[in-house]
Amino acid sequence: MSHRNLVILTKIILFYSLFFIFMKTVILFQGAWLIPNLVLMLPFVILTFLAWRQVKIENYSWFFVAIGAATIILIRVYETELAFGIQQHVISWIAAENNAF
Repeated sequence: MSHRNLVILTKIILFYSLFFIFMKTVILFQGAWLIPNLVLMLPFVILTFLAWRQVKIENYSWFFVAIGAATIILIRVYETELAFGIQQHVISWIAAENNAF
């Protein structure tokens, strides 16, 4: 694959990550669960920073594109299950803290 494709894929990861962060921020203001959505946003914040850095210094990596694409796919496929699982852990942690006193 060409260098041009590498640049395009890196920029796609950058823009998709920014879009995901924006969408999660919007739903947080609409009353969605705070902690699960912040946790799900974290990998995209990291991807945004790394992709922006690569675009800025014009040093691209196929490794980053592969890891970025895998991260995007896995989080999107398992997003609902991850959100419910994280929320269940938060609820059980809060219940344990309340029962401790």
